[in-house]
Amino acid sequence: MNRTGAERAEAMKARTKAFALRVIRFCRSLPKSEETRIIKRQLLRSATSVAANYRAACRARSRREFASKMSIVLEEADETEFWLELLIEADLVDADRTRDLLNEAGELVAIFAAARHTASRPQE
Repeated sequence: MNRTGAERAEAMKARTKAFALRVIRFCRSLPKSEETRIIKRQLLRSATSVAANYRAACRARSRREFASKMSIVLEEADETEFWLELLIEADLVDADRTRDLLNEAGELVAIFAAARHTASRPQE
């Protein structure tokens, strides 16, 4: 069954919000150290920003505004992926435990990059 654009947008709103909640729970379980405290704040900010800015993009008044807002969403998703990678590479978290979150961040980056690209193309 093909979903409408509105249905896809609602599903993505739910997905980005679920991702933000997963990151919040993940951050609660991080070891207590100066390094993780600093990275945790950045990770929380970027992951929750993905969901919030995606919601804003859905309220865009034009394709141009949507593309602009999707650039912000993409940037925040990519930053979230970076912080997760950094936690793993610095041996601050177990890579296996973090893999699902990292995969979801990567998928979101790919989805938002494609959406921005499509929205940025000239209309025919």
